[in-house]
Amino acid sequence: MKIFVAGASGAIGSHLVTQLVARGHEVVGTTRSAGKIDALRALGAEPVMVDALDPEAVAHAVAKAEPEVVVHQLTAIGGRPTFREVKRMAAATNRLRTEGTDHLLAAARAVGVRTFVAQSNAVWVERTSRPVTDEKGRLEPNPPKDAEPLVAALRHLENAVTRISWADGIALRYGNFYGPGTGVETTPGAIMAEMIRKRMVPIIGGGSATTSWVHITDAASATVAAIERGKPGIYHVADDEPAPARDVLLALARALGAKPPRRVPAWVVRLVAGQAPVHMMTQACGISSEKIKRELGWTPRYPSWRTGFAEGLR
Repeated sequence: MKIFVAGASGAIGSHLVTQLVARGHEVVGTTRSAGKIDALRALGAEPVMVDALDPEAVAHAVAKAEPEVVVHQLTAIGGRPTFREVKRMAAATNRLRTEGTDHLLAAARAVGVRTFVAQSNAVWVERTSRPVTDEKGRLEPNPPKDAEPLVAALRHLENAVTRISWADGIALRYGNFYGPGTGVETTPGAIMAEMIRKRMVPIIGGGSATTSWVHITDAASATVAAIERGKPGIYHVADDEPAPARDVLLALARALGAKPPRRVPAWVVRLVAGQAPVHMMTQACGISSEKIKRELGWTPRYPSWRTGFAEGLR
């Protein structure tokens, strides 16, 4: 099967390319950086530089590849950003989830692609009376003001992809990533690990939000399952142990050899960084992945972040 992976050099993209090639698929992978061309080629993909916000460039790249499947893993997140850079990256990622999604869908339709798989995430799934929800859960209808553009972009992506009639449109709501290439790892210089060691990632308020996590290689294998066997709609992708944010952060600090995270009142964070991080740490909802396990036969290598932190951060 020929597969076009947009965002192939990203955190999940590189693992996805590796797994697809190992399963005998022919992969065309995009990147924005000339410096990543050789790395993609080494993984076994045919690399191509594409600006995903240029509709003509996207159309040309997809038409030339003539894939059966298009996979959308585009984000603008990475590096060692300052607070201002984080805001810029978030805005750029929102454009990739709106304009970029539309460009890829148009290009895929033009060449008769039969499956379109796109990256969403579960951080902003609405929490109602239950701390954990399945795919019937909707994205937060009333997010904090500073999170409205992000949630709107995710909603656009999910609606645009899952409502197509000319192919199987699949949106994957991933849990929080950890493992090689994510920054939550033991690799020297990993940005999130460094921040945790410097106690720059606090437990906000009571840290009572329910969080779901997935090792990056498990996220990739779930994506392979969706590519090969998925049906139109939304799938949740996370391990089997949703847990309070405070418990996960404490365990992660121990796994990284760091001191326990500081505890900061919610009102302080709200003043300094806005309501979005407070919501994520105190009100977020966990997800159940029973659907993808039941329907597609997916089994995570790390069924719990506890074993994942102990064995899978290297």
